[in-house]
Amino acid sequence: MEKPRLDKYLWSIRLFKTRTQATDAIDSGKVKMNGAAVKPSRSVSIGEQYQVKTEAGRKTIEVTGLIDKRVGYEEAIKHYVDVTPEEDKIPQHALAPSFYTGKRLSKTGHPTKKQRRDLEDFLSGGSED
Repeated sequence: MEKPRLDKYLWSIRLFKTRTQATDAIDSGKVKMNGAAVKPSRSVSIGEQYQVKTEAGRKTIEVTGLIDKRVGYEEAIKHYVDVTPEEDKIPQHALAPSFYTGKRLSKTGHPTKKQRRDLEDFLSGGSED
């Protein structure tokens, strides 16, 4: 089997949704091999390790099989091994700020009537019973 291009391989193993996204990520330096940037046309060989930065987070993968056509997830995961260090497996979006500002979290809907009354009482200086 002919060795696949790196952009096609990353698309085939489903790290990127489209081949264009894989190419753009490689061109922008989000895919590295041994800390050095690589080109989309680079041939992939078994045993190589790549550090890939995606929207989902950082991954370090080791190539265990060559594939050049996009296949289902169950088949795709047979062609690489995720060797990501534990500290990189922590999702970046899950890290919350170390303080609470009192503001509502975005996209959680409108406050209930009770929450709105409590907030109005708090902002006006407490209850005036």
